[in-house]
Amino acid sequence: MPRINLIPWREAERKQKRQEFAVGAVGALVLAGAIAFVVNLQMGAAISHQNERNQYLKDQISELDKQIAEILDLEQEKQRLVARMQVIDQLERSRAEVVHLFDQLVRTVPDGIYLTSIKQTGRKVEIKGVTQSSTRVSNYMRNIDASEWLTDPSLSILVTKGSGDGGADFTLTMTQENPGLPPDDNERKVAQTGKGKGARP
Repeated sequence: MPRINLIPWREAERKQKRQEFAVGAVGALVLAGAIAFVVNLQMGAAISHQNERNQYLKDQISELDKQIAEILDLEQEKQRLVARMQVIDQLERSRAEVVHLFDQLVRTVPDGIYLTSIKQTGRKVEIKGVTQSSTRVSNYMRNIDASEWLTDPSLSILVTKGSGDGGADFTLTMTQENPGLPPDDNERKVAQTGKGKGARP
């Protein structure tokens, strides 16, 4: 007796296609999940690597900042040492200036003049004294002009005492120089007093 298949073949084909679609969808989901997982791992590794690089750069920058701070401290210390050396060098070269100043004061004072006070401010020297006549003050100023250690004499006050040969009080200013120093150093020292060579107060 022959066997008869009562299941419609179209329904069986549709069912088979639905099963194949379901398997394909599940496979696609699994594949997409696997791809997303791999991509996530790669992105995590890249981010971790970049964070390590950033931390390395931060550490290097911090180290450089420390080195820059040390260099700045060394530069400041160098400037302080240079300033001290300049002061010491200036003192070394000018330590005999006081001796020469008094020596020149003695050598330049002519007869008929005696000094009552001496005041030094920077490179400027102010002298007060008594003279027998204004001519002797003029001689004194010429002697100062001829000195290597004194220059720019300027008479600021000349007050005659009484009449006749009573003499006169005078105030004279001048500039101290050091012929052993370069010209620029002398000019700089004079400039620090607020007046250059040849100026009159």
